[in-house]
Formats: sequence, C-alpha cells, structure tokens
Amino acid sequence: MFLFFRSRMSLFLSCIAIIVILGTFALNFTFQHPAAHAAGGDVPVSNGSPATPFSQNKQNEPAIAVDANHPNVLVSASNDEIDMEGCNAGDPTTCPFTQGVGVSGVYFSFDSGATWKQPTYTGWTARQCVGTPGIPCTPQVGPIGTLPYYYENGLVSDGDPALAFGPIRSSNGTFSWSNGSRLYYANLTSNFSATRSEEAFNGFEAIAVSRTDNVAAAANNVQSAWKPPVVISKQSSTTFSDKEQIWADNAASSPFFGHVYVCWASFRGQEKGHGTPAPLMVATSTDGGDTWTQKQVTAAAANGQIQPLDGCTIRTDSHGNVYVFGIGTDPTTKQNFEYLVPSTDGGQTWGRPIQIPGAVTHPGVFDPVQGRYVEDGVAGARNDLTWAPSVDIANGSPTGSDATNRMVLTYVSGTTEAPHVVFRESTDGGNTWSTPRNIEAPGDRGYYTAPAISPNGQDVYVVYNAFITPYRNDTTEPRSMVGVVLHADTSANPTMPTGAFTELHRGATGDPRGSSANSLISEFLGDYVYAVATRTYGSAVWNDARNAADCPAVDAWRMSLQTGGSVPRPAPSIGCPATFGNSDIYGGSYSDPTP
Repeated sequence: MFLFFRSRMSLFLSCIAIIVILGTFALNFTFQHPAAHAAGGDVPVSNGSPATPFSQNKQNEPAIAVDANHPNVLVSASNDEIDMEGCNAGDPTTCPFTQGVGVSGVYFSFDSGATWKQPTYTGWTARQCVGTPGIPCTPQVGPIGTLPYYYENGLVSDGDPALAFGPIRSSNGTFSWSNGSRLYYANLTSNFSATRSEEAFNGFEAIAVSRTDNVAAAANNVQSAWKPPVVISKQSSTTFSDKEQIWADNAASSPFFGHVYVCWASFRGQEKGHGTPAPLMVATSTDGGDTWTQKQVTAAAANGQIQPLDGCTIRTDSHGNVYVFGIGTDPTTKQNFEYLVPSTDGGQTWGRPIQIPGAVTHPGVFDPVQGRYVEDGVAGARNDLTWAPSVDIANGSPTGSDATNRMVLTYVSGTTEAPHVVFRESTDGGNTWSTPRNIEAPGDRGYYTAPAISPNGQDVYVVYNAFITPYRNDTTEPRSMVGVVLHADTSANPTMPTGAFTELHRGATGDPRGSSANSLISEFLGDYVYAVATRTYGSAVWNDARNAADCPAVDAWRMSLQTGGSVPRPAPSIGCPATFGNSDIYGGSYSDPTP
C-alpha cells in the first residue's frame, strides 16, 4: 500500500546493512513447508479486465477489505487501466495515460473470495480507442470499470486504492452494526480540467474517499449505490498528496467506534521537481465520511537529506487507540527504521513518532533510466516501498469482546541478493517488539508483503510477492515472480511468540518482464500487496504476471536505454505478443488449517 505511477518522486537513499538485535521474544526462525498446498488455490480478482491490449490489460497495487460484521463479504481494488486507450491509438510507440480517465478499479466477492465480480459504471472512458495506428483517441462518456462520479465532479480517480468497512451512523449520530456496513474507498485524485479556474482543488494530487452502503447493488452495476467522492486533503497549489491508507474503527468496544482515519504523505514543492518537505498527515471523520479534520502528525522532513516518514498504514485496537506506522530515517544515525505515531483520543491529538528498534535496509540496485531502485534486474520493477510497514491488530471486531490487541508487522529488508520478508509483533501496544524474523521460503527473494491477524488473535496470515530468480544484469534471461500465502498460530499467552509459519499457497510463476510501465522503459508491478483475516479463514491479493507475455522487442529497447544504444522504440500492439503487459491481481482464501 502505494506511490502512483503518473508523477513520482524518486527515493535516492543510501541503504545500510540490517542490524539484528535481541528483542522481546525468542523466535523460531525455521520455515516449514507443508506436505501439500492447502485447499483454496487462487483465482483472478481483476477478472473483468481484458487480456489485451496494453495498457488496458494492466492492473497492480491490490487492496482488500473484509466486512467484520459479514465476514463472507470481501471487496478488493487495484490500479486498473481497463478504461485507458490502447497503444495503437495515435502513435503506436506510445502508451499514454489518457487525459481524464480514471484507474481506481473495484471488485466484489460475496462467497469469502471464491469468486469475484468487477462492475461496470458510466464515466469518462477511452476503452473504445484500440484501432488503427495514427488515429488519435477521442475519450467520451461511456462504460467504465473504475469508481464512478469522478468525472461528474471534475475529478479523476488516480489509484493507490485503500479500503475499509465500518458501521453506519444512525440519524441520532450513533454508530451501530445494526444500521448496516459502509465501505470506504480512499484513493489519489487529480483535477479533470487543466484549467486553473475549473480546478476542483489546489495542487497536483489530492486524497479522495468514495463510499457505499450497499455493496450488493454496487457489485451489480448500480452506480447510484455510490456516494460522490469527498476530497479530504487540504492543499496548496504545490502539494502532491501520496501513499494513503484508510481504516475504520470497527470494534464496538471502542469509545471511538465508527471513526474513520486516513493517513498519507503530503509532498510539497512538487513544481520544483522534488517533494520536499514531506510531513505525514492524518484526516479523521466522526460522521461517516461526510466531513474530515486534518492533522499534521510528523515534522516536514526533507527527503533529499533524510527519508521522511512515508509508506504509512493505520489501525485501531479494541480500546480505540489509533496507530500510524511508517518508514523514516533517524536524523542522528541516518539509519532507516519503522516508526509508529499513536493517538489515544480518537485522532484529536498525536504523540511523537516512536522508533521501532531494529534498522531496516532497502534492497535494490539503482536504475539510472528510471531514477529508482529495482530488485529483479536491469530495467526491472521499482521497489520503492518494499520496506514500508504493513500492520494488522487483533482488535476483536465486530464487538471487540475477544480482542488480544496483538500487533503484527511485516516488511522487506536486506540486500539485493537476499531481500527478506521480515515478521515482527507486539503484545503491549507497540511499546516493545519481537526480534526481526525472516519468514520467506528458501529461494524466495521477498518483494512486497502484508500480514493479517484474526480478530481474536489466534491466527496470522502473511502474503508476499517474491522473485525466485537472481538479479539479472541483462533483459534477455527469463525472470520469475510468484505470490505466496503463509499461516501461523499465535499463543494464548501474550508473552509467547507466534509459532512457525507454514505455506498455505504458492501461486503460478510469471515473468515480470512481461509487465510494463506505460512509458515502456521498465517493468511495473506497483507498490504493495494485501491480506485480511477472519476467525475462520484468511484472504490475500497479490500482483501476478503469470498471464503476461515477454516481448523481445521491448527487452532490447529497455537494454538499449541502459547502455546508450540505438535500438528503435517498439510499438507494443504491432511488435509484441498480444498479452504483453497483462499483469493481473490474483487472490485466494484459505481456511484456518489448525482450527
């Protein structure tokens, strides 16, 4: 859960070797392979999107949420380019983001993730532009597979999806699950019009939240089931808001039950080609998302000098305490650490950032063409936020009555040769943390990861993407990427650590060279994966390249950019296999193997 692909800031950071320190718990570092994969398999989540052409076949950065009061209901989301023009429209060697067309895809499941549906609404679209080269695309109002009501409100849905379910508030202001469930969908948004007098907000990118109280209708193409998006970030003309996450306090035991929180990084000075300074912001809504109060919760760090607190995630425990997590740099040591920022009064005030002991390193090789770090090879997929924390808390939702409030945290850290999926946990409200623990399977080079813990704190599920081939110094050798889901039991004793992880599922491998940025200069797999857990099962979504075809012409051009060669820019729709660029979102749901 994170940085979008239209306009980015580069994180040119020096990385350090990981420090393994003694922690609170003595942990078992042994990874256990199961005799056979657990039943459940995997399914395509973004199944409404086409296999061809590029870039309509491109999805990445998945999110998922479960309705705590109806745990068979899941909603997923991704950056989905289903409504973009094909590369054959206009100049066939370019694959632009069509002006005004949104990319915030949404998918629904009512059988605990066994099947998924992508609805169709009406909005600004270019999906009809797949024809003869040389004929420019003319967008129009028509069918869209992304969030509705952005075009009508002068906005564009720009992805970086984040999802949460919470209770509905009654007319007397009281939140209750008996009123029903509300889905919140946060994402980046830009102005539909480039004319300043017609702008819906100031700045380059803002944070918006869409809502629906009827997911069944929303899944069945009923556009009116959605409320119009609300822009929640207060901005200047130079602001680029980015990498947001959302959470609704979903435990009825909390004094702030029903409050909704969104965190994000507010990059300033974007017009100068960089994003400094960059404080972390949190917006709180106490009325179901109608109105929001924004707070700055960290200092405005200069990311040209130190890593600002970025890559945030946000959660609540059964007592209503709010925790924002992010990655940042210790200003004295210049080492990178995970941080948390707490609030005990429903987001009205925030404490100082608290460093989680144990330095974190960013694996990767700097790619001069992209201006970013990559992990799988030359012209590979960026890995900006592999080290950002992903967190879950066993808050006992929907009632809070059986909460353990155990916190689980994962991230990727290490060297380019050995990027590890790291697991940590806390059973005392984040005051102390377990020793960093590497949980990936042998041979897996961790890419992105996320944990989920059951509301009663008995089961932990972890999803991660991994490369299973070494770093490639060329673009001709095959590369392999896979999605993996793990499970572990926790102990009823809060002083005891979570047990050994076993592998529930290993998806089909795919060659990430078949994925692509719209500029074609590199692969593109986005910035995160996601998982949720109920008392009986866990569900996960991940980036998947199994259906993406490698294109030798693109490989040759990408290598030419690296070496200063003269290979001509390819036209994907003419010189590549039809399914080039077909990155997908896959997912699976897995019953608790040790009930």
